[in-house]
Amino acid sequence: MFGVGLPELAVIIFVAILVGGPDKLPRLAKQAGRFVRQLRGFANQARDELRDQLGPDYADLELRDLDPRTIVRKQIMEAMEDEDDDPRPSRRQRSLAPGELPPYDVDAT
Repeated sequence: MFGVGLPELAVIIFVAILVGGPDKLPRLAKQAGRFVRQLRGFANQARDELRDQLGPDYADLELRDLDPRTIVRKQIMEAMEDEDDDPRPSRRQRSLAPGELPPYDVDAT
């Protein structure tokens, strides 16, 4: 969920034991769990409010769909699919012969 792997989790537990001590660790774990549940509830509530305000067209809206990386990835994938479906023949580029000048467009420059 947060990109925390086993090594990071081990460091977090180690620091928690050093800071809180083994006696307070269960209470700290309980508080951390409560905090994560609260954050998840806030995120779900925000998602539901967005769905209600945007209407039935966005009933399947997920918060991760609003991530800019996801949006860009989706746009790129759609563009690649459209490119594959393009009925126009692709323009082949040929190499210039030795001494041949590239085409020059007076209007474009």
